Amino acid sequence: MERVFLGVTGASGAPYAAVALRGLTRAGYEVGLCVSHAGAHVISHELQRNGPDEPPNAGVVVDEFVRAHADPAGDVRLLGLQEMTSPFASGSARTKGALIVPCSGSTLGAIAHGTGRNLIHRAADVMLKERRPLVLVPRETPVSSIQLESMLTLTRAGAVVLPAAPGFYHLPDRIDDLVNFVVGKALDHLGVEHDLLERWGEQQPGLAS
Repeated sequence: MERVFLGVTGASGAPYAAVALRGLTRAGYEVGLCVSHAGAHVISHELQRNGPDEPPNAGVVVDEFVRAHADPAGDVRLLGLQEMTSPFASGSARTKGALIVPCSGSTLGAIAHGTGRNLIHRAADVMLKERRPLVLVPRETPVSSIQLESMLTLTRAGAVVLPAAPGFYHLPDRIDDLVNFVVGKALDHLGVEHDLLERWGEQQPGLAS
């Protein structure tokens, strides 16, 4: 079973993380899930509707997140933010790639400038140095010149910076359709099979792909 790293940070956009977790586990990957403290706070508010206050127990939030959104047959390994003994912290371990969704501006900066302080940063650094797929999904808007420069640095280093900017040409009916579109594009760049989005020209006869 191939491993994929899924990092969740404190940017708004927890629904994207939920669909990514479901998509990866449904596709049969072992998912190493690492959620920052701020990421757990956002999950608690945006997915579990606990209000804007910081949750008293981030571990409970993450456990509930996995139960609610991972495929029941999936294999999810919860990783601590400082768990540097994880396989994802070393280039010698075999991994398919890493996805950080949502990816905060501070996370972009730490990875871009090699100033990582936790496993999410380290896993991304490993993907870059080993030339493995790294997909980062920033959601914040507008973006500063600092964030734009970080995105450019990361793109030049080999990462895929995939802003959470859904298309509308597939005529979405629900918010879920917009979320699925973004996550589907992210999973495409990891080489993960999924059925989250309609592909241009494949479901619409007469339209070029």
